[in-house]
Amino acid sequence: MKKLVFTILAAGSLILSNSATDAEAAINSTSNANTAVAYENTVNVQDIEQVASSKAVAMSGKYKFKHNTNVRQDAGTKYKVITVAKKGASATATHKKTVSGKTWYKVKTGSKTGWVLSSLVSKSSTVKKASNSSSLDSAVVSTALSLKGIPYVFGGTTTSGFDCSGFTQYVFKKAGKNISRSTLTQYAETKAVSNPQPGDLVFFANTYRAGISHVGIYVGNNQFMHAGGSKSAVVSLNDSYWGAKFHSFRSF
Repeated sequence: MKKLVFTILAAGSLILSNSATDAEAAINSTSNANTAVAYENTVNVQDIEQVASSKAVAMSGKYKFKHNTNVRQDAGTKYKVITVAKKGASATATHKKTVSGKTWYKVKTGSKTGWVLSSLVSKSSTVKKASNSSSLDSAVVSTALSLKGIPYVFGGTTTSGFDCSGFTQYVFKKAGKNISRSTLTQYAETKAVSNPQPGDLVFFANTYRAGISHVGIYVGNNQFMHAGGSKSAVVSLNDSYWGAKFHSFRSF
């Protein structure tokens, strides 16, 4: 009788043991299946994102960068950055396409051409300045460009040598407008503009001192004219030094 009871108990234990093993195997099997499905879905989504791109469509328009912006080799953040466009810089759009639901523009800024998210640029204003202002701006630019190569002299205000604000004051006076002498006062008597025009002032910060510390004249095509370094010269706003010190465009 004892032997029979033992046999029954042993058989029951074996059944329970086998059931637990089967249950664990089932759970593991289900878990592995779910994991496989999840991985497959991830791969499929990635594949879709990589191919869900519309063809480039021709367009045209003038834009300004809202922020310092990466300009990429193609439409998508996975592509190489070919240049960093500065806030306020001009761009001409030539094409657009949609990638993963987001619109990208192919633009030319300065000498570089690449792709940017459409949300990072804004349409340039078509409002023109009054004719007298345009005439002043034209005179400012032509006068500034005629003064290339004059030596930089700290405190200088004549063609024997200029510092930055001495240069801008001299140029504006020759163009028919009297302005103040220092960088800070020129900054104070102007107002910020988001769509700079040739003849506007360009201010820089944290050069030889903290805060607003340098000024030049915007001459178009993402370039400015200034008295800096060893002499007065035209410099790109994409320049590694001046681009990093850029503060704002301002106009009288």
